[in-house]
Amino acid sequence: MDMKTTLTTIVRDGFILVFNEDRLDVVKTAEALMNAGINNMEVTCRIQKPLEKLQRLRAELPQFCAGAASLIDFEGMLHAYNRARTTDPLPSVRQVVDAGAAYLVSAANFSEETFRAFHGRLPIIPGCAGATEILDQFSKGANLCKIFPAKELGGPAFVKAVDPALHRMISLVPTGGTNAGNIGDYIDAGVLVVGGSFSMIEKPVFKRIVDEQDYALLSERLHEIKQLIDAKRAEKWPDLDFASADLETISKVTSRNFNL
Repeated sequence: MDMKTTLTTIVRDGFILVFNEDRLDVVKTAEALMNAGINNMEVTCRIQKPLEKLQRLRAELPQFCAGAASLIDFEGMLHAYNRARTTDPLPSVRQVVDAGAAYLVSAANFSEETFRAFHGRLPIIPGCAGATEILDQFSKGANLCKIFPAKELGGPAFVKAVDPALHRMISLVPTGGTNAGNIGDYIDAGVLVVGGSFSMIEKPVFKRIVDEQDYALLSERLHEIKQLIDAKRAEKWPDLDFASADLETISKVTSRNFNL
């Protein structure tokens, strides 16, 4: 899957699920997402054996867009972490790409080396905490900019404050504390894509999903999130059909530049 196809999938979905749960099967979770109308998710490197999970997704669901997240793009920290955890080391950016990652996500900025190696090959979504970081990462080639931790940075109010100063040009992906109660506010502020983890599902329901390995119920809850995002985006951009629009059309209508 090429870069533009992957980025189109993410933007059409309007949602990036953070897969951070070792008690769930990664392939069955991806299938639940697809049944809910969502065709991507990020596999966080905070779980056990993320490379194996990425490889399984590439082998069993080659049409699914599986990204890699929680990447540490600082060589010194990566080496220090892995010296202390030799049995399950944190993979490098290069390793997750080789394992089949379709896009890259981090809680922090990506290095110039990563942009030189992968810009134009697959979408790059760095974590940013302020206007300067957003502009810096976009100027280096970021396709979307993750706002993390979104809740602690101010939630929808932060996006409403920073977006006009950026001339509403860069597509921001709030992640951390997103839920059914604030998704509409984020989209009203101009957000096209929302990031969120399983914490968006009510705790008793999610416990049942895990305990019973009920992927049909998981798909139902994910479909509810997808429907909410679709409805709110339709209110914000009534003349835009995200399900079929290409990136050029989405860019023209929303004024967002995807750095292609």
